[in-house]
Amino acid sequence: MFRKTVLNLTLACTLALAVAGCSQKKMTSLKDGTYTASTTGHNGPLEVKVTVALGKIKDIDATKNVETKGIGSLAIEKIKNKVIAKQTLNLDTATGATISSAATLRALKDALKEAGLTKESVDGMPKESINQVLSEKEYQYDVVVIGAGGAGLTAAIQARAKGAKVLVLEKTSQVGGNTLVSGGGINVPGTDLQKKKGITDSVELYKKDTLKGGDNVGNPELVDTLSSKALDAYQWLVKDVKMNFIQDRVQQFGGHSVARAVIPVGNSGYEMMSKLEKLAMDKGVDIFKNTGAKKLMVDDKGVITAVIAENAGKEVRFIAKKAVVLASGGFGSNIAMRKEYNPAYDEKYKTTCISASSGDGINMAKDIGAALVDMKQIQVYPTCNPQTGIISYVANARFDGGILVNQEGKRFVNDMGRRDVISNAILAQPGKYAYLLWGQEVEKNGHMTKMHKNEFENLKKSALLFEANSIEELAEKTKIDVTTLKKTLEAYNGYVKAGSDPEQQRGGKLRTILQGPFYIQKVAPATHHTMGGVKINSKAEVLNKDGKAIQHLFAAGEVAGGVHGTNRLGGNAITDIVVFGRIAGENAAK
Repeated sequence: MFRKTVLNLTLACTLALAVAGCSQKKMTSLKDGTYTASTTGHNGPLEVKVTVALGKIKDIDATKNVETKGIGSLAIEKIKNKVIAKQTLNLDTATGATISSAATLRALKDALKEAGLTKESVDGMPKESINQVLSEKEYQYDVVVIGAGGAGLTAAIQARAKGAKVLVLEKTSQVGGNTLVSGGGINVPGTDLQKKKGITDSVELYKKDTLKGGDNVGNPELVDTLSSKALDAYQWLVKDVKMNFIQDRVQQFGGHSVARAVIPVGNSGYEMMSKLEKLAMDKGVDIFKNTGAKKLMVDDKGVITAVIAENAGKEVRFIAKKAVVLASGGFGSNIAMRKEYNPAYDEKYKTTCISASSGDGINMAKDIGAALVDMKQIQVYPTCNPQTGIISYVANARFDGGILVNQEGKRFVNDMGRRDVISNAILAQPGKYAYLLWGQEVEKNGHMTKMHKNEFENLKKSALLFEANSIEELAEKTKIDVTTLKKTLEAYNGYVKAGSDPEQQRGGKLRTILQGPFYIQKVAPATHHTMGGVKINSKAEVLNKDGKAIQHLFAAGEVAGGVHGTNRLGGNAITDIVVFGRIAGENAAK
């Protein structure tokens, strides 16, 4: 009996060691050296340089890329760290940055083929995840915020400031949402930066512009809240969030009577989102990434009690003892949903929106009886990359004096008009695209080619932007009739000198286009913002179809409708998310 027991134990130990040995897979020994490979990421060329020493990956340099800061760049960094730490290339991709992740892994594998890497050796490596995996089936918080974009983090910080225990659920691998990929400009009347430039503005003028810009379809009560609380929101961003704004720049977007948009350093949403994330973490806000909300739970009294979400393929329940805040964004990336509410915006449109803009929050709210408003109102942005649909920030040269011409070399629209008007005008041109043209008078004011250098260089490599010392050379590169183009510029420069543009009634600052080097960029519209969403009141409470507040449910940002009417003016989205995000967070904590 004793001998049998010992034999069984010996066999068990032997099997255990064998299993352990099989489970502890290691990276195939690689040939020492430095290896380089290139591929195409989400935004353009992506290069990796891998250093192998003593058969192991010691360093990865992937700095040569044009991926979106805070999204693609963050995914690259996560992959780099995981590969070096775990010595494996058997990784999943980052949710919300799939293209950038896949491109990075592809480039790494290509680079290491010369070092002896094979597909079989990759398959035999330990499987690792760069996404967050939760351990519990249920969590309890006072306030649960759905979405870690600008509105979501603003609401979370405000709720935490009022003493609530706060959780933010984010279905992708990174915070930021559409705010992160925006230009970050925020419209505010009465800022210190306006006063420095002697710009006269008022809450009433801002309200008037916003209502008019949306064809007076926007809810006046919500627009009044947006306008009257904009300055407080800006001051909060400066004093509490510690955002830095360009001190000598106040921008006038189309549809505004005066320049009122303050621009963050870097002219992108990264300045806001990086600072909001830091403040939220410092204040004790929990953020669960890779956790997509699926359903709102309601008790028999109609009160929101919890959120059901999915993480790593498993269902997780989040109890919200006080309230839930919807801040999950719009539905610009959801083609089926766009077609459901406005069939005109079908597959032929690319989008500036991140893939997570799929309308989840709107549908969850609709399922529990929330009213929807303005759902057919979908906005396209006029100056995007025709190949990818990504919004072009180099093309912000338009706001500093650049003009739009068509393939025939003729002007066809007020370059500073409303986004919807310009977009529709571009789509009516031959080929459904246009060219943005500017010279050094404009460039020396806005510096767009330098401020957005990576995009500028990528556009040139993609033959979407040309730089030349003469108009003749630009015409040759774009196949535009040189005689027509020169006549167009001669007429326009004459308008600038006269101080008015009788041909297209261009607003904003008029600047000549006489000094080279000159730039010409091909642009096309892409879906950009969905003005419709759940119906809210000025307290950010979500309303049902009877106009009554759904208890313990709030909403802010693009998930909510009624603020912008038929058309959102440039710079109003950021004002919207901060104003109503703060209101939603404060009221949720109560």
